Amino acid sequence: MELPFAEPYKIKVVEPLYRSSREEREKWIREAKYNLFNLKSEQVFIDLLTDSGTGAMSQYQWSEIMLGDESYAGSSSFFKLRDVIYELLDMPYFLPTHQGRAAENVLFSALIKENDVVPGNSHFDTTKGHIEYRRARAIDCTIDEACNTAEYHPFKGNIDLQKLEDVFKKYPAEKIPLCIITVTCNTSGGQPVSMENIREVSALCRKYGVMPVFDAARFAENAYFIKTREKGFENKSIREIVKEMFSYVDGATMSSKKDAIVNIGGFIVLRDKSLFEKASMFNIMYEGYLTYGGLAGRDLGALAQGLREGTEYDYLESRVEQVAYLGRKLQEYNVPIQVPTGGHAVFVDAKKFLPHVPKEEYQAQTLAVELYLEGGVRGVEIGTLLADRNPVTRENRYPRLELLRLAIPRRVYTDNHIEYIAAALANIWERREKITKGFRITHEAPIMRHFTVELERVER
Repeated sequence: MELPFAEPYKIKVVEPLYRSSREEREKWIREAKYNLFNLKSEQVFIDLLTDSGTGAMSQYQWSEIMLGDESYAGSSSFFKLRDVIYELLDMPYFLPTHQGRAAENVLFSALIKENDVVPGNSHFDTTKGHIEYRRARAIDCTIDEACNTAEYHPFKGNIDLQKLEDVFKKYPAEKIPLCIITVTCNTSGGQPVSMENIREVSALCRKYGVMPVFDAARFAENAYFIKTREKGFENKSIREIVKEMFSYVDGATMSSKKDAIVNIGGFIVLRDKSLFEKASMFNIMYEGYLTYGGLAGRDLGALAQGLREGTEYDYLESRVEQVAYLGRKLQEYNVPIQVPTGGHAVFVDAKKFLPHVPKEEYQAQTLAVELYLEGGVRGVEIGTLLADRNPVTRENRYPRLELLRLAIPRRVYTDNHIEYIAAALANIWERREKITKGFRITHEAPIMRHFTVELERVER
């Protein structure tokens, strides 16, 4: 018989989990003001809030922790990371930062001015937040297929070239400091961008004098999808695909807490020396000296090793297959999800799941709370709360997609955990018609409100 798929690793250390009762969870979520970010980790059985910094490091990464050079300047751990980045990405200039949003803060401080516009494919929350904080505007140019969760498209993260060119024609180049290509595209469902689209977007940017930049948090997962879904790349290695991807852009920001499988870290890579020097000034101001960038030397070393492991085919196959397994289980239960499944998470279509809950009452957040109450599983809303308010009118922005993201940490959970998650959602699906009321906001921050928002149940 054909041998079944098995993970290319074994478990060396385990962390106990507490099995709470529904009564306990009802009390805890009420005390958390129905914001899952406010829950204590020990109040969560299976944590799918994020795949950022929540993965399990390998024995080789832990060995780098012990080898870390904590020199303030010129740390050997820095040069170890620099050499890996040069080897994998072929970018001449590199700045370490403590995480992805820090990389955005540094680079955007050097590039973005008030009234600028920044086109891209479904900018994520921190990206949009950093743009709007500078009184600039993010313009979403993702293909329309991304908003039809039931329609199969192998690269739903693609940028619509006509939408992008319309932006380039409408605004002068000096008002468009960069075009962001998010790989994979988190907000549209962890969906990849094809090499063809990256190449075409790059050519269009160069035609209009705009700088193409990756949000590269999950670049390796994107490369895996190119290898497995795009004709002509099936015989190329992941690292060959990665190098070609980066050949089409002039820079990138990265949260290394994703594809580099570390608990903290990020970086910026650039081609232009003058921009690197300008960004270096902000890196020193916000992050620390250029050879540590807000990180301990031990974390620089673990990051370097994680980049090597994160670009190995066997690891990526196991990673993406576990996400796909959850997607298949949910489809067996008829739970509506974004198809095909992406690289890091399964995204449940909350509009289809809870059509009786008014959009003003936050459908995806309502579903997220129900999942926690049902099984102690913590997901995250990718919908109206995350979309935030229009910075001018202060009205809610209602996105075309209202999603519950189930982000799977790397090398952490077993397939038994995956089946538990699917069963919990199936139970809610069976009683979905009884869920008709959501939440109202009682307190919110002026920007990126979803992290700290406070809610109460709607009574009517």
